[in-house]
Amino acid sequence: MTSSTPYRVLGVAGSLRRGSFNLALLESAADLAGPRIEMVPFDLEGIPMFDADVEKAGDPEPVVRWKQAIADADGLLISTPEYQRGVPGVLKNALDWASRPPGESALRRKPVAIMGAATGMTGTARAQSQLRQTLVYNDCQVVQRPEVLVADARSKFDDDGTFQDETGKKFLSELLDKLVEIMERAGD
Repeated sequence: MTSSTPYRVLGVAGSLRRGSFNLALLESAADLAGPRIEMVPFDLEGIPMFDADVEKAGDPEPVVRWKQAIADADGLLISTPEYQRGVPGVLKNALDWASRPPGESALRRKPVAIMGAATGMTGTARAQSQLRQTLVYNDCQVVQRPEVLVADARSKFDDDGTFQDETGKKFLSELLDKLVEIMERAGD
């Protein structure tokens, strides 16, 4: 990778809701990234529930697209909500598919940064902890700090979905810097 070529980062929101705070947070990250990152959004809608019988017959087309998008990316930026103190099922399911077959995970050695927004006061701390465990298990190179935990999300985004929190933007920018550092090392 040359310094003039942007890193291709797959942006994934762990929510299917069109107006989700996590999708808006990804869009804010794309705006903050500037020319160093080409953010490529990926919508998890349509990925079926993992089923080993289905897998044995061959990956469904949405799963093939998902795995190929991961393989084509230099890194991933995942923005997760927190449902019932954990990772949303749609996100965990997509990662289960990406981890298959054993030993050939599309996630292996992939640089990944995680962040999240939620309406509660703890942000997405528990979901991010669970997500980090899954990613480390899959041998991903996960950004450890800073943690971008957007709490009370309703007050941090305007009516158009623009992220308004200046301190949060600072942490988000630092998270992107760390992701770029890991992608640079991975490319050496």
